[in-house]
Amino acid sequence: MLNRRQFSRAVGALAVLGAPVVRAQPDRIVLGQSAPFTGPSAQLGIQFNQGARLYFDQVNAQGGVHKRTIDLVHLDDGYEPERCVANTRKLVADDTLALFGYVGTPTCLAALPLAISAKVPFFAPFTGAMALRQPFNRYAFHMRASYNDETALIVKQLTSLGLKKIAVFYQNDAYGKAGLEGVELALAGQNIKPVAQATVERNSVDVAGAVKTLVASAPDAIVQIGAYKACAAFIRTARKAGYGGTFYNVSFVGTQALADELGKDGAGVVVSQVMPSPYNTARPIAREFAEAVKKGGSDHQANFSSMEGYVAAKVMVEGLRRAGPKLTREALVGGLESLGNQSVGGFSVSFSATDHAASSFVELSMLTGDGRVRT
Repeated sequence: MLNRRQFSRAVGALAVLGAPVVRAQPDRIVLGQSAPFTGPSAQLGIQFNQGARLYFDQVNAQGGVHKRTIDLVHLDDGYEPERCVANTRKLVADDTLALFGYVGTPTCLAALPLAISAKVPFFAPFTGAMALRQPFNRYAFHMRASYNDETALIVKQLTSLGLKKIAVFYQNDAYGKAGLEGVELALAGQNIKPVAQATVERNSVDVAGAVKTLVASAPDAIVQIGAYKACAAFIRTARKAGYGGTFYNVSFVGTQALADELGKDGAGVVVSQVMPSPYNTARPIAREFAEAVKKGGSDHQANFSSMEGYVAAKVMVEGLRRAGPKLTREALVGGLESLGNQSVGGFSVSFSATDHAASSFVELSMLTGDGRVRT
């Protein structure tokens, strides 16, 4: 698993520690990120941030964009909405050009109204919740497929295998409920309902009650809508209770973090993915990313979450270039909307003035017993 040593750099580290954010200056482009960097969901923020920095560092080494370097300031919210709101107010007040790579549905739902009110672009949130996409808002830009897209593929896979007794384990907040709604919608298309449901609180691993409820329903499979710590705890506890069915997770779980938590117990666990595999070098973006990770040194790791940060940074930089040398928040919105259909190293994305959902790409992956991910 990654650690926080890589975040000892300049402004970024000071931001995590709560030091004042340095205001935007003529020679810098300041982007702001609020995400978990501590607590049971920390790897989600750490990995996304690390991937984004890999690309921004490359661009800065070549002179930046419009002769200005990109500074990604990140603040720790611990995956708690109240802390995210405070961070967002600070970032907006400190004249960040855009908010970038926020992590989590409940935190993003709390932050987005502030971004909209201040007319600050809110780019590449690490969530697939429909509530952030509908109704359309010109300041919100989504890089990843929705949870509805992910759960539709999961349900399609399960039912094609003849597995129709499907239970749902979900986080008891806006994220979990968004995933649950996606599962229910996909099942309803086949006149099926979940055989059982059970919850876990955000940032908790108290799963005993949920395991008891769901195992008693004897489902063929359990779809999990949670973060890696709770989902790993559920899988281990359910298997100890004698459950022999399969587990499916959506991408937000944090695939590598889940694999690290489970070790040999991860064998056979399925995770849907919304980014191209960082392990399959068939796509140019995967080869480019692998080379960047290699150059980044031992603190860097190739995984789906860091890949998402890297791709998001790459698209953001293209939007900045198109915005022109007189960078403003409105110019950045226009620059991103002008992208149209683009291939990011073989990964298709699309933005326009009427559509800010760049991708609906989803595929399934499976954990192996040695901590790897197979796609």
